[in-house]
Amino acid sequence: MEDGTDLSPSIAQIVQRLRGSHLHSQLERQAKDCLHRPEIKLESLKEDVRAFLKASGWEKRLQNAVYRELHVQLPQCHPTTPAEHLKEPLAYMRKAQASWEKRVLKSLNSMSTELGVPLARMRPAGEQKDLTNKWNEMGTDEPDLSRFRPVYAPKDFLEVLISLRNPNHDSSEDMTVKSHWGLIQVPLNVRDIPQLRQAYSELNLNNGQLGIDDHAHVHPDLFENSYVQIGKKVVVEQDSAAAQQYSRRGCPTGLRSDLWALTLNSTNQPQDVMHYEQLKAGVIQHDLLVDYLIYKDVKLTASNDDYYFVFEDFLYQVMLCFSRDTAVLEHFKYNSATPPKSYIHGKVGNEEFAVLYPPNGVIPFHGFSMYVAPLCFLYNEPSKLYSVFRMMYIRYFFRLHSISSSPSGIVALCLQFERLLQAHLPQLFYHLRQIGAQPLRIAFKWMVRAFSGYLSTDQLLLLWDRILGYDSLEVVAVLAAAVFAFRAENLMEVASLASAEAVLADLSTLKVMPLIQIFLFATAI
Repeated sequence: MEDGTDLSPSIAQIVQRLRGSHLHSQLERQAKDCLHRPEIKLESLKEDVRAFLKASGWEKRLQNAVYRELHVQLPQCHPTTPAEHLKEPLAYMRKAQASWEKRVLKSLNSMSTELGVPLARMRPAGEQKDLTNKWNEMGTDEPDLSRFRPVYAPKDFLEVLISLRNPNHDSSEDMTVKSHWGLIQVPLNVRDIPQLRQAYSELNLNNGQLGIDDHAHVHPDLFENSYVQIGKKVVVEQDSAAAQQYSRRGCPTGLRSDLWALTLNSTNQPQDVMHYEQLKAGVIQHDLLVDYLIYKDVKLTASNDDYYFVFEDFLYQVMLCFSRDTAVLEHFKYNSATPPKSYIHGKVGNEEFAVLYPPNGVIPFHGFSMYVAPLCFLYNEPSKLYSVFRMMYIRYFFRLHSISSSPSGIVALCLQFERLLQAHLPQLFYHLRQIGAQPLRIAFKWMVRAFSGYLSTDQLLLLWDRILGYDSLEVVAVLAAAVFAFRAENLMEVASLASAEAVLADLSTLKVMPLIQIFLFATAI
């Protein structure tokens, strides 16, 4: 087989990762237990055990686990490739990410020094008891947050992305003047509309879509009823690949929670519930500086949101547990970022006393809690909510706040957004640029949160269906460009950045799928 050489290291890597998993020990136990069954014959032992595992559903679970590993696997490279090249192949991106991390960590450390709040401390027994008692109503009694400020906001991060330059690239070689109009000046390959049409063919005008064909004026027999029946079959079959493919045309409200969990292979087994309880115990035992940043963020964002304020306590629980979860560190193998280090008091600079801080390696920023908030509509059991959020984060959301050359990374999304607008609405782009209202300065806050907090929740979940379905954040950039196209007439009339922002201030009435469909499939090329 021609590509067998590429497959074997890939298979070996997946086998190695699954070998240490709970699923592996469960499969071994099942295989041993079935040896006592009368249908298992010694002369056909291998085939009989396989047939038993298939009939009892264990083969499907193994398939789903392999499918999940394929989505978070390192890219195929030469065996001697350095680890940092696997994280991010471009040196200037790695350098920019490292510089940004230093800046964020410095901000966190200076906050700790200025406020006299240690990065971590053991809670006294009385405080532990109080927190245990009020675990389900933390929003009623949070600490004084007036002295705390977010470590950074999306607009600070945008300035870093704008300053990115490839030292080996001569920008004068670019073919068009338009390429100098935008704020992102790095040479990355991003898809244009013909390529997007091919990649997102299931979204075309001839296919039924949830978010369009399930509206009141469309008779349910035409599309919705049969589509929901297919969705129910996918859930019964418990097949991750089928769930992902199905999500491309949207998930029915009643099936979405099961379909997303299935796509992400988030099973919520007893060991997952136990892991969540262990993280909760860690929150109760120790107080971290990042806890205050989480409290502050929830107060500034979700607590003021008409859709999400009711989930305040859920958000505290999930976010605080997330900050303690060392299992999240696994994703840094394929994330361009590196988990920040801190030092035990009085031992600064001594690597023997270096610890990862926070334990999950992720410093929350302004708006971080909005990655969790929409999921609260789908899952009312904290351990299940936590499990799905963690999988969403290590598969997608981390790319929205780290500097990388990934096609789903925030740099590529910004560039794709600008290129789509420049190619299809050049007059609008030029007009906004001339009045000092660069489109990306307005759209960046939407993209960095994957539109959470900007769209109505039902529309946001339809968008996230497609992120999961296509295993890509590209659709976020497409929607951002589609919003500008939809409001183009009004935007051509504005004369300042403030006026442009006012035109785009409220996206809560927008319908996501018609906008994306029209922009991708009804735009003249």
